[in-house]
Amino acid sequence: MSDISHLITALKTAVPEAQILTDRDTLQASSHDTWPLSTKLRRLGCHDYQADVVVKVTDEQQIQQVLALATAHDTPVTPRALASSVTGQPLPTRGGIVLDLTGMTHHRDINTTNLTVEVSAGYNGGQLEDELQQMGWTLGHSPQSLYQSSVGGWLSTLATGQFSSYYGGIEDLITAYTVILATGEKIRLKASPRAAMGPDLRQLFIGAEGTLGIVTSVQLKMFPLPQTRLFDSLELPSVEAGLTIMREQAMAGLRPFLLRLYDTNEARHAMQNPQQDKPVMFLGTQGVETVARAEMDAFMAIVHRHGGKSIGSEGVLKWMDRRFDFSTVENLLDSTGGFAETIEIAHTWDGIASLYHDLNKMLTPLAGEVLSHFSHVYPQGTSMYMILLGREESDAAAVEKLRTIWRETMRVCLEHNAELSHHHGGGLVRSPYARESLGSAHLLLRRLKQALDPNGVLNPGKLGL
Repeated sequence: MSDISHLITALKTAVPEAQILTDRDTLQASSHDTWPLSTKLRRLGCHDYQADVVVKVTDEQQIQQVLALATAHDTPVTPRALASSVTGQPLPTRGGIVLDLTGMTHHRDINTTNLTVEVSAGYNGGQLEDELQQMGWTLGHSPQSLYQSSVGGWLSTLATGQFSSYYGGIEDLITAYTVILATGEKIRLKASPRAAMGPDLRQLFIGAEGTLGIVTSVQLKMFPLPQTRLFDSLELPSVEAGLTIMREQAMAGLRPFLLRLYDTNEARHAMQNPQQDKPVMFLGTQGVETVARAEMDAFMAIVHRHGGKSIGSEGVLKWMDRRFDFSTVENLLDSTGGFAETIEIAHTWDGIASLYHDLNKMLTPLAGEVLSHFSHVYPQGTSMYMILLGREESDAAAVEKLRTIWRETMRVCLEHNAELSHHHGGGLVRSPYARESLGSAHLLLRRLKQALDPNGVLNPGKLGL
C-alpha cells in the first residue's frame, strides 16, 4: 500500500487529481467486463481482478506520463475503454493501474477524398457509424457490440463484424493508427494506400490486446452506403449442405455482405419459429443494383444445386432489425443460476463439419440449449459460433459450469487443430491455451514483448504472457 501511495502521489503530477480514482466502486468495477463468467462473479461479490488505481486519461501526453511513472514504479498498466470484451481482456491480473481510455474521444477527422476517417481510440463505434451514415458513408464494420465497443478495442482484439464476408475484418479496414509504447515513445504506423518498405508493421499491435502498446487513435476506411440491398432466407437439407454452399460461393468469388448459416437449433431462434425443423441460411447482397441482383441469382443457383430453397426475406429482415440485441444472454446471466456463453472458433473446410459434430456432442449434456451458426466465410474455411444457454441451482454452480464449458471446448478445438478464437480475442479465458494454440509462433510473441515492454508492465496475464 505504501508503494501505491507513492505512485498515486506521483500520478498527481501527470494528470489532474480528479482523473485519479481509488474509490471502492470504481476499483471493483475494474474487475469486470462483459465476459459471462465475470458477470456471474460480480453477482457473487467476487472481484478477483481489480486495479489499485484507475486513471482516466484524455490525451496522449497523459498516457506517456502515466506509462513513464508505471515503468519507474514497476507497476502493471491495463488499458480499458468501454469494456465490451467477453473474454476478460481489460481485467488487471496483477492490480496496478487501469488506464481508462473512455475520455479519448475528442478527435474525428473525415477525408472524403481518400475515403478515410480517423478518431481517438475511445470513440464509441456505434456513434461513429451513425455519424458517418448521416453523411452517406459507412465503416462496413458491424459487430454485435457496435454500440458498446470502442474503435481502439476493435483493433486491440482483432475484431470482425457481421458483414465481414464483404468488407473484411478490422485488419482489412485499418489504414493507420498511433500507439504509445511502454517506454512512452509515440509510434505512427501507416500504409497509404499500400507500402512495401519492410514488413507491414501495422500488424504488430492488431490483436495484441494492449500487451505491446497503447493504441491512441485509429484511421479506418469508409465506404459509400450501398445503392441496393437484397435479402433472402434459405432453408437447407443439412448443415453439411450449407457448408458446401458457403465453400462453393467463396470459390466462385461471390461477395454477399451477409451470409449466416444456422443449424436447426439456432434456426428456431433466428426465424423466431419454434417449428423450424431444418437449417436456415440468411443471405444479403448489395451494391449497384445490377451487380447485387446478379450475385443473388448466382448464389441461388448454388443453393438450388444442393437442395436448398427460398423461404422469403421476412426472417432475415427481422434479424437485421434486432441484430445488436444481446438481451437473451444478458437476462439469463442476470438471473439466479442462469448461465450463457458465446464461444467463436474457426477451422478449414475439411475440418469444420467434424468439429461442429464433436463440439455439439460434448456440449449438449452441459447446457439446456446448444446453438450453432457459421457467419464469417473465407476461401479456406469459416468461423463457427457456439451459444450455450442453461440454468443451475445457484450462481456458484453456474460459475463452475461455465468453467467446465470453456475447458472442454478448448480441449476439443485443440484436438481438431482448430483456431481457438475468431474475433473475441484471447483475454483471460483463452490465455492458458495460447502457447499450445500458437505453437512455435508464441516464441516470436514473447520476443516482441521482451523488446517492446522489457519490464512487462502492459496488460500482464493475456495471450499466455
